[in-house]
Amino acid sequence: MDGDELNTRKCVVVGDAAVGKTSLLITYLNGEFPEEYVPTVFDNYNKTVTSKVGNTYKLGIWDTAGQEDFDRMRALFYQGAHLFLLCFSVVSSHHDSFEGVKQRWKDELRVHGGDKPFLLIGTKIDLRDDPHTCDELQKSQLTPITTEQGRQLAREVGAEGYYECSAKKHIGLKEVFAAATEVIEKHDHKDETAVRVSDPKASTGCCLLQ
Repeated sequence: MDGDELNTRKCVVVGDAAVGKTSLLITYLNGEFPEEYVPTVFDNYNKTVTSKVGNTYKLGIWDTAGQEDFDRMRALFYQGAHLFLLCFSVVSSHHDSFEGVKQRWKDELRVHGGDKPFLLIGTKIDLRDDPHTCDELQKSQLTPITTEQGRQLAREVGAEGYYECSAKKHIGLKEVFAAATEVIEKHDHKDETAVRVSDPKASTGCCLLQ
């Protein structure tokens, strides 16, 4: 197995439909925000990333459809994942995507994603101050999800951390994937430590009884 294969990691992006998953990825990868909304079924991208300590990874990023019609198919793409990015919109109507993290996605990741880590990502933060968006939320007596609410939700569902971004304004995108790289690296180290501890070759297994 060569070094490139050894350093390939899989990141799967999940969350309700229309929360901005595809916009997040395209803007991060290409530097341009896609003005036209095209619903994604499934897609994947590749990006070379470098951690703070200088380790380089070839990150395979998988974009998934959030509609329930794709539940069974989507779970197939979880196989071999090293990390999940669980996204919700801070301004979704009725807070649907925010509540869906607890009511739907947490269990789906636990069942189909195993014990792999995930980060919680709040998207569309530029719309927190948008008058029209705030007016629409106010009709349901709601306000945009705050940063502290996002952090609290991350703690409740066991996420490795909480990050916010705006694809349209190019805010926080690099930070999201820098955090993703650090989490992958941290869990790589944990896995290596577990192998060393459990490897019978690491110990002679020999003792002398008298």
